[in-house]
Amino acid sequence: MYFIMMLALVQLAEAQKKPFAIADLYKIKGVSDPRISHDGRRVAFTVTESFLTEGKTNADVYVMNVDGSALRRMTDNKAADNGARWSPDGSSLLFTSSRTDGAQAWLLPMDGGEPRKLTDISTGVADPLWTVDGKYLVFSSDVYPEYGADDALNKKANDAKEKGPLKAHMADRLMYRHWTEWKDGTRSHTFMFDIAAKKHADLTPGDFDAPAFSLGESGYAVSPDGKEVCYVSNHDVNEAETTNKDLFIVPVAGGTAKNITSGNAAYDGTPIYSPDGRYIAYRVQATPGYESDCFRIALYERATGTRTVLTEAFDNWITDIKWAPDSKTIYFLAEVKAHVPLYSVDIASKEIKQIIDAKFIDAFDVSPDGKFIVFARRSINEPVELYRVSTKGKDMQRLTFINKGVEDSVDIRPAKEMWIQSPTGKSIHTFLVTPHNFDPSKKYPLILNVHGGPQSQWADGFRGDWQVYGGSGYIVAFCNPAGSTGYGQEFTAAISKDWAGKVYTDVMAVADSLETIPYVDKDRMGAMGWSYGGYFMMWLEGHTTRFKAIASMMGVYNLKAMHGTTEELWFPQWELNGKPWESDMYEKLSPNRHVKNFKTPCLVITGERDYRVSYNQSLEFFTDLQLMKVPSRLIVFPNDGHWPSGVKSMPFYYNAHLDWFHRYLGGGPAPYDMTKMVRNQAFEKE
Repeated sequence: MYFIMMLALVQLAEAQKKPFAIADLYKIKGVSDPRISHDGRRVAFTVTESFLTEGKTNADVYVMNVDGSALRRMTDNKAADNGARWSPDGSSLLFTSSRTDGAQAWLLPMDGGEPRKLTDISTGVADPLWTVDGKYLVFSSDVYPEYGADDALNKKANDAKEKGPLKAHMADRLMYRHWTEWKDGTRSHTFMFDIAAKKHADLTPGDFDAPAFSLGESGYAVSPDGKEVCYVSNHDVNEAETTNKDLFIVPVAGGTAKNITSGNAAYDGTPIYSPDGRYIAYRVQATPGYESDCFRIALYERATGTRTVLTEAFDNWITDIKWAPDSKTIYFLAEVKAHVPLYSVDIASKEIKQIIDAKFIDAFDVSPDGKFIVFARRSINEPVELYRVSTKGKDMQRLTFINKGVEDSVDIRPAKEMWIQSPTGKSIHTFLVTPHNFDPSKKYPLILNVHGGPQSQWADGFRGDWQVYGGSGYIVAFCNPAGSTGYGQEFTAAISKDWAGKVYTDVMAVADSLETIPYVDKDRMGAMGWSYGGYFMMWLEGHTTRFKAIASMMGVYNLKAMHGTTEELWFPQWELNGKPWESDMYEKLSPNRHVKNFKTPCLVITGERDYRVSYNQSLEFFTDLQLMKVPSRLIVFPNDGHWPSGVKSMPFYYNAHLDWFHRYLGGGPAPYDMTKMVRNQAFEKE
């Protein structure tokens, strides 16, 4: 009886909230990058706000006490202010801002006063770090390697480029463009900046990226004594075909760099010095050319050059690492069964302990006394906020309530977890989000979302996908089939060279199971996917008619052509067992071989600046759909790459999906008129 009463109260509370709409997604603010002050009393972090009607975002720096009290907004400017780092004496905050002359380093005094600009470098400043004495900054910037630190020549070259349009792009080797940008001769280099003298020096001269490109990390670290920098770089001539990033060390004063991981032909990255200066910890992979090999933690002992892997027994990807202040323990995040928990590893015994599983932890920082951790976390029905927990995993406390207004007024749906048996012999972890005002006695249309990567995981973390469609009357399902991370490296590796085998069996088993749920309308099931998920939708198009509508985003359609247009060639060459003239998998696993079977209505979305999976892949797919007389629609974002712009393009993206699925699955009320939206090139207010 008590349970029934509590369930009724929960349902009543949900009913009193409004359904989640696209506009609500953009009312939710990002809370990120917590940094605890050196005295352990305060934490600085970034809050990112979206402005839907303007199609813009803005970030500002906030500070509060480590117990969540005395919250202060430290910057308030139309330009993005982020990456706050405490000065060595704690009297000020370093941050980057594009408020004048591109991204530059700024200094904000904590005792009051306006920020002042520290750097004035034409190529801009990214990810600045202090040296221990507070006299120097280390940062990265994209420069023409032949000009190095000569700002005048770099400025002249950039000014000429920006006057454009260019007469032509020119390349003499591969990796001539990456993600959304043409390289056009530029390289990312690491610089030292003398604050007093206002002079900068290139620490990594040469025709290579140093730091090497990596999503979500700066790629360098400064030693505790401030005399040395460790950075990540790939010096292989065939950099488009190799994952061989190495760690290099170079004196801050300048000099010859030394490769300290040359013995490993696979990835070495994410360097971080131990507080006592004895070690450099870093993430490492063991298999050359395989970007989805298991990420482990390794140690480099600076005095002896000895390298040791600490987490050989840990069978899931490690994503972030930080030292304890006593230099005896390393804390780390890892992808584990759709969660991202926090762990520790003792560097002497290699003993690994879970500190806390808080669903999805995005980032964290360790207090100077080693007693507590501040972290950003979220879950499927909880937007991101900052929390605090002891390093023993006790007394978790929520510190920020930035998104409380949306949480209190909007129905942010939770998920049901399921483990569905597959003929492959594996149980497939699956999540189910039910719609607003859910009534189990009714039947609802369902959208099954297949993740990209392909080596990644759908996690128990807040996303617009799970809430926007649920708020519009759909059940949303997402699963982690073969190839997903978080279930052991063997399961992750199961998709390589088998893109349409075990994973197809797993996803179909999930669909079979879902359609037996009483409140799922098996005659109104749709599917969608992005990147590899887009490929999977293209494969579905030629192999089944069980879904009434599908949506393919940034998908791979013609595998041979994809190899010739993508930039990171190590990916298809590993996944498909070689080059196209060496492997029959490009032919056997290519969706374009099954055009004659195409029947399911399909929405196709791509970005014109997608250099990972060229938008021509989607154009080919759409052409064949049209020639087969299959109801289909093509949407191309001209200024976007593999991921559409979060606030400029994604509102259109969500509306396009709602419109498409409404046509073929029913669901909620009819959304916007997409033709009108395209003609106007503007979004109407919710």
